[in-house]
Amino acid sequence: MVTYPEPKLYIDGAWRTTGEGLPIVDPATEAVIGQVPVASAADLDDALAAATVGFEAWRRTPPRDRAALIRSAATLLRSRQDEIAQAITLEHGKPFAQARAEVIRGAEFFEWDAGEAMRTYGRVIPSGPGVKHVVHHQPIGPVAAFSPWNFPMSQPARKVAGALASGCSIILKAAEETPAGAMHIVQAFHDVGLPPGVLNLVFGVPADISQYLIVSDVIRLVAFTGSTSVGRHLTGLAADHMTPVLMELGGHAPVIVCEDTDVDAAAASSAVRAMRNTGQVCTSPTRFFVHEDVYDQFLDGITRRCASTVVGAGMERGVEMGPLANDRRLATVTDLVADACGTGGALATGGHRIGETGYFYEPTVLADVSDDARIMREEP
Repeated sequence: MVTYPEPKLYIDGAWRTTGEGLPIVDPATEAVIGQVPVASAADLDDALAAATVGFEAWRRTPPRDRAALIRSAATLLRSRQDEIAQAITLEHGKPFAQARAEVIRGAEFFEWDAGEAMRTYGRVIPSGPGVKHVVHHQPIGPVAAFSPWNFPMSQPARKVAGALASGCSIILKAAEETPAGAMHIVQAFHDVGLPPGVLNLVFGVPADISQYLIVSDVIRLVAFTGSTSVGRHLTGLAADHMTPVLMELGGHAPVIVCEDTDVDAAAASSAVRAMRNTGQVCTSPTRFFVHEDVYDQFLDGITRRCASTVVGAGMERGVEMGPLANDRRLATVTDLVADACGTGGALATGGHRIGETGYFYEPTVLADVSDDARIMREEP
């Protein structure tokens, strides 16, 4: 029996609930599997205060000790990989094997950054006679980090690992649709003894939380992964307060297929890569520019491989592609395909929702798509 953890906030070293919640939906069944708590202004004030105190303690912790604690948390995450992967599959829909690979990838981020914690080297710069400049790197301060829903564990891991390795405290707002991965990260650090206030986790209404945290004088860095439009908005909020930002925004990855390549291998690998995580990756190959001499061969190969993709619920054996992550994605993909066909594109395969329950959509290949089609400019 696969169970889903109860989502909670984590502030100042303790879990807490709130009186208001948002539904968490299993995209394979559309069943509500939990409620994510909505942080109030008082909760966010508590998180800011905790991050302030936590930073002062953590910045004085020797890099070797920081690295050891981070590695201990990574070891715990590896030992819990099946439990975490099951929760990710329930909330996100991706196949269990992909969810487990994501957990391992997240643990690797922590292990890598634990090593980097030991390598915050400075520099000595020669100058005039009797003068030399010395550069020391110092942790910038409390970080407000925002992670997306497409990788519920590895994306929060990137934010948390870098901040903790650098000696910063962090307030993480993870995705409300997929909170379990971030919760497991926090639990691992709690279990290995991370001091209170160093790592805080909040959920709620995204616009409200970003507005509240980013404008706070406590926050010294904003880190965000998500769409370009939201990233531009958050950058504007931060710029008004001269707060630095780290932005990892959307992608619309083109693939150029030359006439001298192994066409069949390129078609097969492109199809597999495009359908990984149901295509919901900023690096998913989405647009293919194919030399005319091999166009028909490539189109046939990628169409056949996509059409053979096994689609189903993520916990089912042999499934290669799960549902789209939420109803918004289903509506967006449906609209993009309709627009492409309406502007001269041709469906080589797919193009329709599968069934009436769950956010399943056929693996889809569009041929001869016009440059005017939205799908040529918008990340699907």
